[in-house]
Amino acid sequence: MTAPANARAGGWLAVLPGAVLALALALLARFGAQEIGGALAHGRPSPVSPVLVGILLGILWRHFVGVGTRSEAGVRWILGTLLLTGIALVGLRLTLPGLAGVGLVALPVVVVCIIVALVLSRFIGRLLGLSPGLANLLAVGSAVCGCTAIVATAPVIRARAIDTGTALTCVVLIGSTGMLLYPWIAVAVFGTQALPSGVFLGSAIHDTSQVIGASLIFAQQFGAPDAVAVASATKLLRNLSLIVLVPLLGWLAHADAVKAAGGDGTPQRRRGPIVPWFVVAFVALAIARGLGDQLVAGHAALAGQWATLLGAAQSASELFMICGMTAVGLNLSLANLGQVGARPFLAALVIAVATAGCSLGLTALVMALG
Repeated sequence: MTAPANARAGGWLAVLPGAVLALALALLARFGAQEIGGALAHGRPSPVSPVLVGILLGILWRHFVGVGTRSEAGVRWILGTLLLTGIALVGLRLTLPGLAGVGLVALPVVVVCIIVALVLSRFIGRLLGLSPGLANLLAVGSAVCGCTAIVATAPVIRARAIDTGTALTCVVLIGSTGMLLYPWIAVAVFGTQALPSGVFLGSAIHDTSQVIGASLIFAQQFGAPDAVAVASATKLLRNLSLIVLVPLLGWLAHADAVKAAGGDGTPQRRRGPIVPWFVVAFVALAIARGLGDQLVAGHAALAGQWATLLGAAQSASELFMICGMTAVGLNLSLANLGQVGARPFLAALVIAVATAGCSLGLTALVMALG
């Protein structure tokens, strides 16, 4: 075997133990989320996020078992390659036709909520003494799409692992609370109307699984099945904003780093591109989804193959991201989380409440004007 081949083999052997550990815990997390959610929802789709279960399993494994030196390279590979591939594949989920029915109501609500979250996060982050990276992660996690937004933004702004893990924990816990609480707020304000209730749930709750869970609760509890489609389309609009926000936050983080490094006008050398490869791939795959949908329209055989391909890509994306979140948990220690204190959770709560209040008020206003 040649020297390069030996090097490649050695590299894969170094990655294998940590990758297998993260994959095994991720599969266990997905199975556990399905079982727990199935027991709670009595056979309906699980409202329990496998991401949350994966993070918790990773943290518990690190705390009680430990991550040995042989597994560290594999955990880093999961975080640096597999997770980012999963994020890029999310681009294949974005379909413009799904937004047409609710766009006029949802778009202004989504845009204003994102702006409120971004502005408020910077203000409250300074007020509570949070790092800029953590404040930005809490903002995109609350305003855009929960865990996906956080893990997409973290490498672009070069967030610390502790900031990423803290933001994920805050957003998942607060979003899960909103998933259980917001359907009742929606019915109190909008009654059983599917359109405004779906827009509110789709724009105010953090993670996609939480939005689906909340809209299912609303639909089944109050006899409004269309709320699920409305909430999903609204959530899709929020996801689209990643195309703009991730490069924007990367640029802002770079500008802050240059300023902190001196601010004397001396050019600073940037480490890596502001827009990384997975963001470019995300945009390219979103475009490919739109083109593919157009090309297979009216061709039953091609449409079936296209749907199979999209389903496989979505399954792979979900598994890769659960693996990545499990690796985030494996990379965190309870001691470090304990050192963070209550300030990030307070900041996340304030941002979430402000975003939900903005969504509720604007949805009511748009409906009244329309």
